[in-house]
Amino acid sequence: MAEQVDAQGESGRAVLGRTLRFLREKEGKSLGQLADETGYDKSYLSRLESGERLSKVTVMEDLDGYYGCGDLLVHHWKAVRLDAFKDQYKEFMKLESTARVMWKFSLGVPGLLQTEDFAREVLSKAQTTADVDEWVEEQVAARLGRQYLLQQDPQPDVRIILDEFAFRRPAVGAQTWHDQLIHLEDAAVRSNVTLQVLPFSAGAHHHMNGSLTLLWQRDGNAVAYKEGNGCSRLTEDPDEVLRNRLSYDRLRDLALSPSDSLKFIRRVLKEHRHHEAHP
Repeated sequence: MAEQVDAQGESGRAVLGRTLRFLREKEGKSLGQLADETGYDKSYLSRLESGERLSKVTVMEDLDGYYGCGDLLVHHWKAVRLDAFKDQYKEFMKLESTARVMWKFSLGVPGLLQTEDFAREVLSKAQTTADVDEWVEEQVAARLGRQYLLQQDPQPDVRIILDEFAFRRPAVGAQTWHDQLIHLEDAAVRSNVTLQVLPFSAGAHHHMNGSLTLLWQRDGNAVAYKEGNGCSRLTEDPDEVLRNRLSYDRLRDLALSPSDSLKFIRRVLKEHRHHEAHP
């Protein structure tokens, strides 16, 4: 089986595709039979095997179960999904996947907390090329795959501060926004997630032009990652990480408490429901 995953000079998707084809042929199944028995479209499965598409992680989970190969395909998929991101972001994501503690500030709903439909709407507006549909679906799959880390064992301890701006820029689709608010409410009560809202009443602050993420590994090593104005920066410099930690602490001091933040989210959800019922 090693020869199926150690090939050189191929993209990650191509290697994963060869592994999928190997497993199917080992079972003596045609693509048509696989489609009938798994419920996935034959042409979709074919494109996965040819390395043309990146699937959602749930597809790999289903196929792992179908083939009885543990988490082999999910394991490969986690590496392959990095192909969809830029180099520095790939390095950040590798560190994110092993972090034991994560602090994040975001002006909008971060990818870790987006629903599939909300992510699709956000990403659709960012793309203007002719192959928009395929690009968007690949990015949605990769983005949702990042959320897998919130469920891993051991679970990371996650603190997220959301600017009120995130709640005042709703999705175009009413149901999409409703589902996104429900998702945020659910996240706010997770045992390993602390969610806080930075209200407009806190006034101007020093991260109004982008996001900030701080990660700590099991050994205590820390990094800071900042995005904004079309650029990003990952740093391991202890002094700079400390400065970013102190700036995060100041934002946390200005934010609503976790319990008041949950009340805020529920209030926004109630307002949205009332608006939809009485347009």
